[in-house]
Amino acid sequence: MPRRRSRVARRWRPRLRRLGIAALFAAVGSGLWYAEEREVRERLSWMGVPTWERPTPLSLHRVLRNDGYLVGWSDLRVGSLWASYQLRADRRFPVGDRPGFRRDWRTLWPLTPNAYRRSGYDRGHLAPNYAIAAAHGPAAQRDTFLMSNMMPQRPDLNRRLWQRLEEVVVDHFLPRFGRLQVIAGPVFADDVAAGVLHRVGLVEVPVAFYKILVVPGRHPRALAFLMPQDVDGGEPLDRFLVSVDRIEAMTGLDFLPNLSEEAAAALEGRVVTEGWGLAAVADLPGRFE
Repeated sequence: MPRRRSRVARRWRPRLRRLGIAALFAAVGSGLWYAEEREVRERLSWMGVPTWERPTPLSLHRVLRNDGYLVGWSDLRVGSLWASYQLRADRRFPVGDRPGFRRDWRTLWPLTPNAYRRSGYDRGHLAPNYAIAAAHGPAAQRDTFLMSNMMPQRPDLNRRLWQRLEEVVVDHFLPRFGRLQVIAGPVFADDVAAGVLHRVGLVEVPVAFYKILVVPGRHPRALAFLMPQDVDGGEPLDRFLVSVDRIEAMTGLDFLPNLSEEAAAALEGRVVTEGWGLAAVADLPGRFE
């Protein structure tokens, strides 16, 4: 009996050793991946990746990492709840031609580039093509055309008002401050049943979109916009100013979770336009108008 146990032990010892080595490599690899992921998230999201204030099934999402930006992807909404990225005035890449739209293999439900065809909605970017290309280069520009970065937007919003705001951010606010943290995303109807029914294919259609601009630093500034789907497109940008707190209340998200309560109250609770020069650019026409 002891000899049989000895033979069994000798037979299993190499297997256990291999398993131990594999487990060690897995642990080291996971640690390196986590460290890299944390570094990328900190680089693309000042004061933390957006998270939810009141967890519900509809607020759950996965963070998808792309070149130049992050998105919070919801498998239930079949769309992204937010996109987060940073822009720096001292980094400027040449902007190439617009690449083609591409399916993102990481999404649970397959969204092809023609998912919105004949719906009356545009494929609206959350992380914008031009700004990401200029700040992060051609690989990042290609990633902005993943379908996980698109949400259904009415043409007058996507091609006019939203596009005008994207231009003002890059051409006016970024040179003024040198660095910006931007978070953009959809706002959905309060009526969950209405949201379930109001879809383009699989994608739930938002009722509005937000864009939050933050100037990072010891004394940060913030400016937030909330734009409904039914705009004409020619309205002044300052008509859509709101507090960050209001957008958090409407979405259930905490956009800067690492801010102290005192700093968050000062930054997110009021609409302060001083120093932004918004009045001078609020009525500027878009590049394509």
